Amino acid sequence: MPQNIPIVENIMNANDKLAQSNRARIDAAGVFSINILASPGAGKTSLIEKTLPLLKGKLRVAAIDGDIATSIDADRAAAAGAGAAIQINTGGDCHLDAVMLHGALEQIDLTQFDLLIVENVGNLVCPANFKLGTHKTVLVASVPEGDDKPYKYPGTYRGVDALVINKIDLLPYVNFRMDYFQQGVQVLNPGVTTFPISCTTGEGLDAWVEWLIQNSKK
Repeated sequence: MPQNIPIVENIMNANDKLAQSNRARIDAAGVFSINILASPGAGKTSLIEKTLPLLKGKLRVAAIDGDIATSIDADRAAAAGAGAAIQINTGGDCHLDAVMLHGALEQIDLTQFDLLIVENVGNLVCPANFKLGTHKTVLVASVPEGDDKPYKYPGTYRGVDALVINKIDLLPYVNFRMDYFQQGVQVLNPGVTTFPISCTTGEGLDAWVEWLIQNSKK
């Protein structure tokens, strides 16, 4: 009889153990950390760009940006005011994992920061399956994506600690049923902290920034 080798299970167990190590390192530095998930174009980087100036003088922020190629996202974070901005190029992988984050953390003196923002690769499937060791997972959904995303990607919506609904300035122009969208979210993740925002107009950003500040003080 052939022997089945649980390769996937072993990989995930190894990732989870290293994620615990990452968390211990972050905790030891007294840093609050978030992992931002979203589909491509939802506005992860734009959210970071708009958030950093609002945190100036309140929190010291480091950013780690994951993408398949280029340093565009890290460059934008640095230009917006991140005290450190590290780019992880996955070389084709559709997600960050604990190994990648571990390598990036070695390049940052976490004791110099209060908040670590990790921007994951744009994808609504794979990133949700790999723990990184961050404290909170934040999902950015955008109005142009459509109101059916909670129903199509339940695993991602079920596991997040906060939800940012971006591009609400487009609601008058896009067929997006907010009540239908939120109904799907609530079935999967009852009571999840939600921030309707617009990175274009700035609407809703104050509440989002205050959430980051309050969590960083815990």
